[in-house]
Order: sequence, then C-alpha cells, then structure tokens
Amino acid sequence: MDTNTEINTEHSHTSGYGLYISVWLGLVGLTVITVALAGINLAGLAVSVALAIALIKAGMVANYFMHVKFDNKVFKIFISVCIVIFLTMIILTFFDLTYRTPVK
Repeated sequence: MDTNTEINTEHSHTSGYGLYISVWLGLVGLTVITVALAGINLAGLAVSVALAIALIKAGMVANYFMHVKFDNKVFKIFISVCIVIFLTMIILTFFDLTYRTPVK
C-alpha cells in the first residue's frame, strides 16, 4: 500500500513571496540598466546588449513566474526545441534579407 501512495503523489513546489520579490527586483534592475544604456552611445553593440538583457529577463520570467524551473524535464526539452526552431527561422530570414539582390 505504501508504494502505491508514493507513486500517485505529485511533487509540488511552493515558493515564498521573498523569491518572487527578488525576481521582480531583478527584472526592475535589468529594466533600469536597459534604459540607462539607451542613453549611452554603444554604436553597433546597442541592439546586442539590449537583446541580451531581454533574453535574461525572459529567462527569469519563464523560470520563476511560469514555473518552468520546477517542471518536468520533458517540458524543458519541448520549450528548448521550440526556441531553437524559432531562432533558426529568424536567422534564416535575416540571411535572406542580407544577401538578397536588389530588383532593378
């Protein structure tokens, strides 16, 4: 009987308010950094830095607020595959636009 109850129980994870407040403060801090960097002339790196900060913020939101960090490995693999396919399509689109010959 004990083995059946152990198999049927689900593992749930509860996070305290402190963790959510810390993540929120991190998101606010990264937003402040993004706004501050917008006023600095970084030349060609401005978009790259902004996208890197946005990627970090998206990872924080997905991991903590969407609870991906505490999900099964199957969901993490599925999300990773979707992200790789999305990035592949974006990269192929930019290569097409970059090397397209102008119409005369």
